[in-house]
Amino acid sequence: MSIEPAPKWRRLEPDERKEQIYACAARLFGARPYSDVSTSDIAHEAGVARGLINHYFGTKRELYLEILRRALTVPRLALEGIPHGPLELRVEVAIDLLLDMVCGQEKMWLAAIAPEGIGRDPEVDRILVEGDRASADRVLEMVGLSRESDHGEELNATVRAFAGMVKAAGREWLVLGSLSRAQVHTLLSRSLVTLVREVFPTIQDPHPG
Repeated sequence: MSIEPAPKWRRLEPDERKEQIYACAARLFGARPYSDVSTSDIAHEAGVARGLINHYFGTKRELYLEILRRALTVPRLALEGIPHGPLELRVEVAIDLLLDMVCGQEKMWLAAIAPEGIGRDPEVDRILVEGDRASADRVLEMVGLSRESDHGEELNATVRAFAGMVKAAGREWLVLGSLSRAQVHTLLSRSLVTLVREVFPTIQDPHPG
């Protein structure tokens, strides 16, 4: 009796298929320069017809920009994993979740924060700025603040400056191997606590008393 080999392709719900294409494209863009990845490559990797990529995402560039946007933005959903409690506890958990997110899409995250990217242009720059602003909003929400707070825009800008440390520390850990994950966690969590406890108050009330 012969045994039929398991099919390589199986029917998925549209949302599942879309996420599968997204994940395959993110892996390819993370491993190769943007110009070296074609929609045919993505279709082959995902086991779908090339037209399905156009159906779900439009052009290769539109798909890449969506991947870039997700790689650089901390979703609001992440806040649900932050426990109530002292600031130190919330920050410890938040940084752990952030590092998990970076690990989960390591190559794409590194490609997204690289200075050369796919060749900077206004649209890419806008996504980078929006990603940093939205992620900074998540940090402000975690500590009970927002851009609507007193000096909220300056607080958001301060967190965006902290994001520069996150990216630099990420490269030291993932690319250079000069810091361990635990060391990066300590660096970022203690720096963020200091930012909230000592820097935010001086921004919100620059002339106390």
